[in-house]
Amino acid sequence: MSFDKSGKNTGTRRKARESALQMMFSADVINVDGETLTADYWRELGDEDADQKTQDFANNLVTGALANLAVIDDRIRTRAEHWRIERMAIVDRNVLRLAVYEFLYEDTPHTVVINEALEIARRFSTFEATQFINGILDAIKLDLEKAAGEPESKKKTQSSSI
Repeated sequence: MSFDKSGKNTGTRRKARESALQMMFSADVINVDGETLTADYWRELGDEDADQKTQDFANNLVTGALANLAVIDDRIRTRAEHWRIERMAIVDRNVLRLAVYEFLYEDTPHTVVINEALEIARRFSTFEATQFINGILDAIKLDLEKAAGEPESKKKTQSSSI
């Protein structure tokens, strides 16, 4: 899915990610399929000002994350040492799930995904949670870069520019 590079785009994608988090929270609590969940969310709870592009991106995140939940949770488990996913706070585990979905299935740069996840965690969770989420996502990002065979010099350049 492609978005414009304008400043408004950031707000649109953030709004979509926040809506997706709310839907994932609901899915965690009531165990409903993605199509029903997204339709009900926009009809009952969704931001009336959200344009179709925002809704489509949020719906894609939710349905994609739910469809690939086993793969996503396995990836989180590899880096969530001493934490079972079921024991994580619902908000935290779903911020992680959405971010890992974007890592694996979207073309969003990994550092953008991490920054967005942290901003959303700051809004919906605790300070400690942002540190926890950052640690897990950073480790997963490094795993993915290593698996992709990214040159060491490129990693250093990216890290120093953050």
